[in-house]
Amino acid sequence: MFGILKSLFGSASSGLQISENAFLVDVRTPSEYASGHVKGSVNIPLDQIQNQLVKFKGKPEIVVFCRSGMRSSQAKSILERNGFNNVINGGTWNRVDQIVQQKKR
Repeated sequence: MFGILKSLFGSASSGLQISENAFLVDVRTPSEYASGHVKGSVNIPLDQIQNQLVKFKGKPEIVVFCRSGMRSSQAKSILERNGFNNVINGGTWNRVDQIVQQKKR
């Protein structure tokens, strides 16, 4: 049964490639971030993205993520509207965490 579901929906990390030097940005609230986050990520809540654009300058790859993928989608749009074309919506923080952990193995 799991095989059928996996073939329909893919694995948690299917299709998402994260480079070693990616800037990992968790756009959840500080309390959500404190309850668990991707090691090496920074917390820039969605409502602060526009005011924190300087933190994104010069980053070769930006991966934004949140709890469900909705806020990260909005964050990606904000960054793209401000000239960043190297932004990836990583979806959920758990998904990004799995990929980062796999890279360390």
